[in-house]
Amino acid sequence: MTTTKKTRREFLQQSLMAGAGLTITAMGMPASSYARILGANDRVNVGLVGFSDRARQALLPSFFSHNKELNFDLIAVSDIWNRRREEGKAFLEEKTGHKVQACVNNDELYRVKDLDAVFIASADFQHAYHTIEAVKNKCDVYSEKPFAETMDDARKALKAVKESGRIMQVGTQRRSGTSYHAAANFIKQGKFGDITMVEMTWNVNQPGRWRRPDLVKSIRESDTDWKRFLAGRPNDSWDPRKYLEYRLFWPYSSGIFGQWMTHQIDTVHWFSGLKHPRSAVANGGIYMWHDGRKNPDTLTAVFDYGPADNPEKGFQVMYSSRFHNSAGGTKEIYYSNGGTIDMSTSKITSTGGLTEKEAAEMGMHANLLTPMTLSTQEKAETSANTGGDPLTSAHVRNWMTSVRDRKQPHAPIEAAYSHSIALIMGNAAYRTGMKATFDEATQEVMVGGKVFTM
Repeated sequence: MTTTKKTRREFLQQSLMAGAGLTITAMGMPASSYARILGANDRVNVGLVGFSDRARQALLPSFFSHNKELNFDLIAVSDIWNRRREEGKAFLEEKTGHKVQACVNNDELYRVKDLDAVFIASADFQHAYHTIEAVKNKCDVYSEKPFAETMDDARKALKAVKESGRIMQVGTQRRSGTSYHAAANFIKQGKFGDITMVEMTWNVNQPGRWRRPDLVKSIRESDTDWKRFLAGRPNDSWDPRKYLEYRLFWPYSSGIFGQWMTHQIDTVHWFSGLKHPRSAVANGGIYMWHDGRKNPDTLTAVFDYGPADNPEKGFQVMYSSRFHNSAGGTKEIYYSNGGTIDMSTSKITSTGGLTEKEAAEMGMHANLLTPMTLSTQEKAETSANTGGDPLTSAHVRNWMTSVRDRKQPHAPIEAAYSHSIALIMGNAAYRTGMKATFDEATQEVMVGGKVFTM
């Protein structure tokens, strides 16, 4: 038997994996880690799960901004709706300049030779389900958010990703923004003081947001695979609105919580180091758009954050959103006793903070903040069609380089799991009218002493 001398990189990689408790093969990689072994110069072959608006308008433009430099290619698309499958194939063949395999479902997708990774841009409630499929088929994953809408889905996906050793990035793209990194470092270095309050809004005036009336009229059940679409949801009869406008209907989506709040609440977890809220209360309703939807068009939630063993320490997060008036737009403001961090303007100021004189009169120390701009390079988008905006482009690139380097991306599975807990707590509070909490021992969201379920 012949042996080869390990390179320094291979030795370090094997040592790190052994330290993490992963099974090491003779090739120095986790036994479950690769469908094929990639060399530094090998092309990374990617598949697309769901040729959705988000994929076409943001993820793919971002991917094609970096794929040639990083030697990535897109070789297959899977969509259970024949129209989207054909559109995806045509779109991707024009972009890549070569044939792209169109797959009727993910079973067919994972039979594609030399598939290394996938984008998951399917319906909200399917993201965790499709992530499990991907990692079990030895593929790295970039999944759109929200990651999971039920704790059962979240736990199963967390376990599958951790056991697989695959690279997984969830699409909370603020984690790849330079201003957000600057704010996170500022807070973690103790310069801001303790967070005492966070205010977040996401206001639009878009009657057609999440509606697809023309497509609803044209699609037929025979055009798609309704049973596969349900992906673990309770049996239900064919409904083109639930298929195409799923964000308006629970349990296919939590609506505002999953689509919008996840982006902002994720920064709370990142900046504070806390994994989830201690409690949540919520109220709202369908006040304007009486079009048959079941998810609210107006929503306010209040979350309590802090260490579980010290109720006297912590802060409040107030989140509100509406579909019918855009005044106020998007707001992300962090408050401390010393001032504010306004992520919508990327500025740190002493606004509202205790002055040195006021602190002296109280016999206290004032945490005086020097005004500064975090970054002017990017701004979070709230429109339905963001294009390859700077945050999404940076986030997709971070995932691609992480796949190459086998390093954790900016928004790994743990971040996905945490934002899922927060959105499920908010959803549980809204749907039951009770305070929601989280049971660490069982990893369940609780309301009224019972586990919250669909």
